[in-house]
Amino acid sequence: MNEQYVTDLAEVARSQVAVVGGKAAHLGELSRIEGIRVPAGFCVTTDAFRRVVAHVPSIDEQLDELARVDPDDREVIRTLGARLRRAVEGAAVPGDVAEAITRALARFGEQAAYAVRSSATAEDLPTASFAGQQDTYLNVVGPAAVLEHVSRCWASLFTERAITYRLRRGIDHRTVRMAVVVQRMVFPEASGILFTADPVTGHRKTATVDAGFGLGEALVSGLMVPDEFKVRDGEIVDKTIVTKQRAVHALPTGGTRDVAVDARQQGQPALADAQVVRLARLGRRIEAHFGRPQDIEWCLAGDDFHIVQSRPITTLFPVPEADDQDNHVYVSVGHQQMMTDAMKPLGLSLWRMTAMVPMQEAGGRLFVDITPRLAAPTSRAALLDMMGRGDPLITDALQTLLDRDDFIPSLPDTGPAGPPPGGARAPIDTDAALVTELVERSEASVAALERDIRMKSGPELFDFLLVAFEDHKRVLGDPLSIQVITAGMEATWWLNDHLRGWLGEKNAADTLTLSAPGNITSEMGLALMDVADAVRPHPEVVAFLQAVDDEDFLDDLAKLPGGPEARDAIEAYLLRYGMRCVGEIDITRPRWREQPAALVPAILDNVRNFPPGAAARRFEEGRRKALRKEQDVLSRLRALPGGERKADETKRMIDRVRTFIGYREYPKYGIVSRYFVYKRALLAEAERLVRAGVLAEKEDSFYLTFQELHEAARSHRVDAELIRRRKDAFGAYQALTPPRVLTSDGEAVTGAYRRDDAPPGALLGLPVSAGTVEGRARVILDMTQADLEEGDILVTVYTDPSWSPLFVGIAGLVTEVGGLMTHGAVIAREYGLPAVVGVEKATLSIQDGQRIRVHGTDGYIELLS
Repeated sequence: MNEQYVTDLAEVARSQVAVVGGKAAHLGELSRIEGIRVPAGFCVTTDAFRRVVAHVPSIDEQLDELARVDPDDREVIRTLGARLRRAVEGAAVPGDVAEAITRALARFGEQAAYAVRSSATAEDLPTASFAGQQDTYLNVVGPAAVLEHVSRCWASLFTERAITYRLRRGIDHRTVRMAVVVQRMVFPEASGILFTADPVTGHRKTATVDAGFGLGEALVSGLMVPDEFKVRDGEIVDKTIVTKQRAVHALPTGGTRDVAVDARQQGQPALADAQVVRLARLGRRIEAHFGRPQDIEWCLAGDDFHIVQSRPITTLFPVPEADDQDNHVYVSVGHQQMMTDAMKPLGLSLWRMTAMVPMQEAGGRLFVDITPRLAAPTSRAALLDMMGRGDPLITDALQTLLDRDDFIPSLPDTGPAGPPPGGARAPIDTDAALVTELVERSEASVAALERDIRMKSGPELFDFLLVAFEDHKRVLGDPLSIQVITAGMEATWWLNDHLRGWLGEKNAADTLTLSAPGNITSEMGLALMDVADAVRPHPEVVAFLQAVDDEDFLDDLAKLPGGPEARDAIEAYLLRYGMRCVGEIDITRPRWREQPAALVPAILDNVRNFPPGAAARRFEEGRRKALRKEQDVLSRLRALPGGERKADETKRMIDRVRTFIGYREYPKYGIVSRYFVYKRALLAEAERLVRAGVLAEKEDSFYLTFQELHEAARSHRVDAELIRRRKDAFGAYQALTPPRVLTSDGEAVTGAYRRDDAPPGALLGLPVSAGTVEGRARVILDMTQADLEEGDILVTVYTDPSWSPLFVGIAGLVTEVGGLMTHGAVIAREYGLPAVVGVEKATLSIQDGQRIRVHGTDGYIELLS
């Protein structure tokens, strides 16, 4: 029947994406919103597309070939895409399909002008906008021309950019269908784009209007720079009117043409202020209907606004949910934990349940609401001081909000907090036995957890874990542990502050803490050098490891000459450190013990770059350098007025920092050790649910919260659609960059380094490990893909403890995320690597292989080539 190939836009519902595609579904829904004008027209449905494509020769083989292509192989994508487009455009339109389209044209005006637009089933969705991935044709006149351009829209499913987009997002080419929207053409005086949220800052209450003369193609194609207006609370708060020299207009015979704007009109605004405010009001109506911020294409004919497209803005970072309408300020947990990647639901819920402070979730990340502490003067000062020592960009962003004086509520100052129950804690002595005691407590706690969890399953396991999480928090909040960590950090700050004042030295503590004892993370890096010592003497083992491509290599390794020794060394390393991995705060991430092949590149780098015994020599060299620095500092202090007193105080602080600073890394090791115990128990439970037919695969459990998994174990029921939606959402969240500071208005508030002590063109950051080094930059986003040579400078987004095995082979470190006491900074100081962290967009600004100079004392990077 003809009706299956064509449907009027006015009859299309939002739920019909599979039939009419995302664009048409939105347009049909738009046409039913009161006060919103949508050009009349119809949609050629996906049934017509399927009918045509089914007759394309070898279509299945071509799609199979396309599915195997690397998304970075542009040449192959270009070739295959062109072949598919030619095949689709060349396919004959069946008679009944052509007749349905022609009859629809007769209803709307056979010789009228039309806009013919693609509408893919994976287009304009909440998690995948597909903006600009397929084609639009304007001012198409006559049935023959419309049919021709409908075929072109079908073919545009296989443009290079559309194919690449699907490959990168993991979207199966076979699952995407193409419908086509055919609408009566509007011939506007002005047109443009309306964002109902600021697309740059994310501010949800600020609408942005881009406007130019003529058709919107001039703006979309980059032919002209538009006027820009910002509207908030019904008022224009900012506007930029530009000289508009070009515009696109429709031709009487069909098609469009780029023309010069009349000189008298070029500097005039494309919209009057009242029109801008009215358009923003229409945008809010559309946004309210769809329930999320919208990217809207509009045109103005006479004094009427016509909406020709609306899609969700998918680049905005989501806002944490709040149970009130008050203003809130959120700080990113990931920037403090050195893991800014999206986390899966089970990982998010486990971290929240075992954290010491309440956290909110948004965009697959966690945030802490600091509004109450920021609102009261006393707690605000302490908060800004603490944040400033860790990440100046967070502090600057918070200060930016405070300076506006219109967002943070002002709360009365309740005065300083009283002493803790039982009185103020006595200061601790500089005693290494305290560290030993804490480590023994943690090890005993993990051992008891492993023993007690062994026989637990089903609902009993989850009840047990709820109790274990409370013990987890008790260990994490151990007052002695916090005192030891604080003592080490305060001693570091004391040394840096006083030695700069007394001796004029910046970051003197960096050298004084080299090879500090008891740092589990720096020991982990050195221990992998010892593993390399077990591998290096055996050429067949080295060759075997170079070809490793699966996780079951250890058994085969043992069959080679020297293999048993190499395997034993790797397994001993995994026994001690195998619970670690990149992004380890997310329990769903694969651990080294689960995927030992992740360590092979680092082992081979150590084999290539270092001689035997390098780990012990390196540690001893650092210890001696710290001792020489200590002697030098004390000697120079004694020569100053009051020098004996200053030297004695400094010696006490040096002893204190070397006694306690290594423990700074141990609590995280304890947390991750416990996490691996939890994970193995939960995966065993997931496997039982798979065997019972409740879950399709055990990894599906990662897309449930702890509470939902608990309920699945109890009821043996799970919502498969919920898991599918969560997988889609996680895929979308991975493409988002989390802000350091986020407001309840959705604004990602950015900070800046307020400094003028760096040369022009230098990249600014936070100095965390002193020294200057020049070398080749290696921009690495995946630790398992690292290929480092001695002397290279590692440039990456963040480093958590799992990256420390790479630190032994590099000469310097640059990261986008980090603070003075985060893991990368601590280990860089332990190893004596000049390091600058918190460098915005470092992985984009620095090219892999580029020669750079890292100024770890002053906190900037020079680009040398």
